[in-house]
Amino acid sequence: MSSLVRLLGFANLPCGCVVGRYRELATSREVIYVEEKGKGCSSHGHRRNHTLSIDRLTPRIGPVSKAS
Repeated sequence: MSSLVRLLGFANLPCGCVVGRYRELATSREVIYVEEKGKGCSSHGHRRNHTLSIDRLTPRIGPVSKAS
């Protein structure tokens, strides 16, 4: 079962991956998905359309471009 999410913004990771930050509307939980994997990224954990841990990424994400 999928849930409805609201896009909060995008960010580029130092490895070149692009991630999107979303908020689940039912639970207000924030989720980060890998939107695109960087060409030079060697991390096996960065897979397109998979979630990443917010706790581990927050310091590295930096500013998030807000969605309009």
